[in-house]
Amino acid sequence: MALLVVPACLLVLALLVGPMVLMFRISLEQFSPTELMIATVSPDNYVRAATDPYYQEVILSTLGVALLCTALTLVIAYPAAYWLARLQSGWKSLVVIATMFPLLVGNVVRAAGWMALFDRGGLVNQTLLAIGVIREPLALMYTPKAVVLGIIAVVLPYMILTISAVIESIPRDLEDAASNLGASAMRTFWRVILPLSAPGVAAGSILVFVLCMNTYATAVLLGGPRFKMMAPAVFDQFVRGNNWPMGATLAFMLLAVTMTFTVLGSVVFARRYRVR
Repeated sequence: MALLVVPACLLVLALLVGPMVLMFRISLEQFSPTELMIATVSPDNYVRAATDPYYQEVILSTLGVALLCTALTLVIAYPAAYWLARLQSGWKSLVVIATMFPLLVGNVVRAAGWMALFDRGGLVNQTLLAIGVIREPLALMYTPKAVVLGIIAVVLPYMILTISAVIESIPRDLEDAASNLGASAMRTFWRVILPLSAPGVAAGSILVFVLCMNTYATAVLLGGPRFKMMAPAVFDQFVRGNNWPMGATLAFMLLAVTMTFTVLGSVVFARRYRVR
């Protein structure tokens, strides 16, 4: 039976571990405008990325946007996930399909749609001008709010589907029992539903956080060149600056920050709600 795992392990080693090892080796080299890379083993790139105010701002901005989007997505998605899990109708399959439908559209296409809405001559501004709410177009594009809204629209289906799958496994009898014992709807939620759905909340939050940390198209198209996040910064170093060592360094720092907060979040959820 153990031999059945060998092909999958070899595939992971070839497509994931191997390139990551090579990328880490590149991150320890030095950049040269003439030679591109100088073969050496030095942590200078990591020291520069950790101490340079520009890269510090990029890391903190990425982390702040990811945490904010994860929290807002959880607040928005949980009621929808509960309604979907408790829905008893022949239309439930269609509702699930409708929830999954945005996942069939690429992030670039969705970001382009938001651009058509948020542009100075877009639908939002034209509608507000037509009904007399505003006198001049609002600056909606290339703002942090546009990026946050665009990211939430991308990751919302993941959170809804993950949480609803766990809530659906919670017996309704537990809610009825709590109600019969005099618990209010809010008390039932805090003492029964939320602790039992914590695995789904943890899994959905971690998945959404990872996606938010690594977002690229939404940040570039809706945030503009002045809005800095880690994924666009990595792209700029590799493609525009030809600085492969620094690009590899930023990529591994992005991985390290994502893994650190993912593990911390998992530990907090596990201790708070006794989830393994």
